[in-house]
Amino acid sequence: MRIGIDVGGTNTDAVLMDGATVVSSAKTPTTANVSEGIATAMRRVIADTGIDTAAIDGVMIGTTHFTNAVVERKRLTPTACIRLGLPATVCLPPMVDWPHDLRELVGGNSHLAHGGHEFDGREISAYQPAEVRNIAAKIRDAGLDAIAISSVFSPVNATFEEQTADIVREVIPDANITLSSEIGRIGLLERENAAIMNSCLRGLAARTVDGFEAALDELQIRAPFYISQNDGTLMNADFAKEYPVLTFASGPTNSMRGAAFLSGLRDAIVVDVGGTTTDIGVLQQGFPRPAALAVDIGGVRTNFRMPDTYSIGLGGGSLISPHPKSLPHKEGGTSTTKNSPSLLVGEGAGGWGQIKVGPQSVGYELTSKALVFGGDILTATDVIVAGGWEAIGAAGAVSGLDADLVAAVRARIMEMIAIAVDRMKTSATPVPVIVVGGGSILVTGDIEGASEIIKPDNFPVANAIGAAIAQVGGECDRIFSLAEMSRDAALDQAKAEASERAVNAGADPGSIEIVDVEEVPLAYLPGNATRIMVKAIGDLVAAPPSAPPMNGGK
Repeated sequence: MRIGIDVGGTNTDAVLMDGATVVSSAKTPTTANVSEGIATAMRRVIADTGIDTAAIDGVMIGTTHFTNAVVERKRLTPTACIRLGLPATVCLPPMVDWPHDLRELVGGNSHLAHGGHEFDGREISAYQPAEVRNIAAKIRDAGLDAIAISSVFSPVNATFEEQTADIVREVIPDANITLSSEIGRIGLLERENAAIMNSCLRGLAARTVDGFEAALDELQIRAPFYISQNDGTLMNADFAKEYPVLTFASGPTNSMRGAAFLSGLRDAIVVDVGGTTTDIGVLQQGFPRPAALAVDIGGVRTNFRMPDTYSIGLGGGSLISPHPKSLPHKEGGTSTTKNSPSLLVGEGAGGWGQIKVGPQSVGYELTSKALVFGGDILTATDVIVAGGWEAIGAAGAVSGLDADLVAAVRARIMEMIAIAVDRMKTSATPVPVIVVGGGSILVTGDIEGASEIIKPDNFPVANAIGAAIAQVGGECDRIFSLAEMSRDAALDQAKAEASERAVNAGADPGSIEIVDVEEVPLAYLPGNATRIMVKAIGDLVAAPPSAPPMNGGK
């Protein structure tokens, strides 16, 4: 038996699964103390089934906690960066493209040193240990112990990064070190940015994971727990403390994996509607399509693996604009609302064409602030209930909404979704669309460009299901010189490396499957250079070993 949990900005969802069967599910508001919300959600599914906690053999948790810390500029540890590459790279120092407020919060402490490699492993300049030792002493004297180390083309040859880490640990024994070769891909600035982010989040990661452990102890659950990564695979608790940046965008990833599991489709578009936002992603072979370009996190460009998603400010708690006048009372009187236009029956007929839905939202306060739940704010959920498309809350509270307003809001919602889906398609060919998430009651009709719309059973908790069924993965992302080996030999080596990393991360060797192979010829480099990216996945074994970093942290 497994428990899957997804902690979102609005709700914390939990499911109890027996193999492929959903035994119980629960949806609770996310709390300021994340572990409290997790404990509440788990307590509900356990009480609902009466299961003995000894029968639970794994708990899988997905969280947006670390992404929110960067976006909100909170709970980040000041971090130093050492880059190896002199005399190259001087014109673009570390954190050069960061937003000013975030750079100041992290400290902006950066140092350049000799070293680095070319794509084929040749040294840019000789490594100088004494130079690195002097830099480490400066960082120690500045009172910093969170350090990111990057080197030019370190995914090809990480030797200089590893040597630098050894020297830094001699000077700063308690140093919290992240190597960029363990996090990002080819591309110095974006990979370096990801490493700096990882270092500044490690303190928060340790506290958060300890909080998760406390929540499990409170419920006397002794099973191991795992954190879901943003490629749809799992990492154990110790690995999560070391690489919190790999949880970025794990929420949409869990929803897409859950959608694939619930629908049985491996290739489709997934529309995940929450309380505040709607995330649209593409399934390829049952996994999210990875982003091809650098991904912006809190204003910082990164290049570690991320799902290719598009988010819009549409959810069950979205506010309806323009601003309010009054809402008809059941007996014909009026009551003041905070955001509704004049909603008296018959007023505004034909005049609702400019209605705006979102991006502002009541979020996790939907069940107290929406009209159908006794509040005084008009939300997208209220309109859907008023139109008769869903029966939740007190329908009488919205029975007087202007019919033209209801129709206009519903049309605007479907238009927003259709535009978002079209942006994610790569051709005009209609494709299946899977709709999941607690706010998916907003999807009330056909979506232009969809061959079919599927809303599977248990769709409100697809994100928690995605966490519960997650597998273990490994990746290889390297540049090979095909002048020195055949293409087949390079592919075999990359596949073997990805498979080995999946096994090291806790996958059953007999279940390993290669799910993605990508080749990119690099015409601007000599030696018939080709970048090969391979992804392998496998089922989680009962007791996975402590995992070393997979390439790019994968």
